[in-house]
Amino acid sequence: MKNRKILGILVSAFISLIAMLGIYFHYKLVPYNANRVKIGATYMTMNNDFYKVLNNEIDKIVEEKNDILYTRDPALNVDKQAQQIESFIQKKVDVIIINPVDANSQRLIKALKKAKKAGIKIVVVDSQLSDNSSADTTIVSDNYQAGVLCAKDMMQTQSNAKILLLEHRSAVSAVDRINGFLDTIKGHDAYQVVDRKDCLGQTELSMPQVESVINSAESFNTVMALNDQVAIGALAAIENMGMTNAVKIYGVDGSPDMKTLLATTSPIQATVAQSPITIGEKAIQAGYQLDKGKKVAKEIIIPVKLITSETVSDSDITGWQ
Repeated sequence: MKNRKILGILVSAFISLIAMLGIYFHYKLVPYNANRVKIGATYMTMNNDFYKVLNNEIDKIVEEKNDILYTRDPALNVDKQAQQIESFIQKKVDVIIINPVDANSQRLIKALKKAKKAGIKIVVVDSQLSDNSSADTTIVSDNYQAGVLCAKDMMQTQSNAKILLLEHRSAVSAVDRINGFLDTIKGHDAYQVVDRKDCLGQTELSMPQVESVINSAESFNTVMALNDQVAIGALAAIENMGMTNAVKIYGVDGSPDMKTLLATTSPIQATVAQSPITIGEKAIQAGYQLDKGKKVAKEIIIPVKLITSETVSDSDITGWQ
């Protein structure tokens, strides 16, 4: 009886050992992540709430599906972003979502072509690449129209303008906005561009740039800023220089901060709202469709909307759209 009991214990222990070894080798040979979709996302800078909101929408859906999202911030360094693409290739991601630091960077374009060759799907968001042959789809706001809307409002509310342009020349989205603005005022001599400054889309760069123009004695009464962050930097500069009654400022984004200022501060004339929430949703939807081998439109354009001090009360000023 005693021997049979010992035998039973040994058999049970052996079965348990086999089961444990089976589990161990299953996860050793078939990793836990094997069937999960892996997505790499890199944005020109996370020092911009627009990209944080966009990425949060992606993260929300990825988490719901129990998949994996790697989010990277190159901090406006195109070489660093190219390295991040290389890292995504090494991680064998299925989809890359990218907002390019520099649309014309050959190193970045080469890295994306390498990713494409490795079978990775490429989703470009918010700003195009100059060479989009590696992109499966590009999802952007109607940036040209954003510039048009700003120019039209200016021409309706001001009989003339001396304009300071605040740009980001390496970002196609920003270039499109400025081009939309310039094309609209073309042929109207009452509206003249007196200076142009590149601010890389950053508040901390636009403020000193605007102050330098003021100190140069260049006269302007209107600022067309490529985005709301730059517009807010311009506002800080004109407030510092005591020019709040002399200048009107336009931005693009429809950020909560800009909408609040629009409702409370006279120099802020208008912003054109784009939707990082919609772009994020469409980006991750496209990524999953592409991963499943489904077709996605080569270009997806998201409509934009002008918000002025008269219409801002119709918007949620506490959040993004």
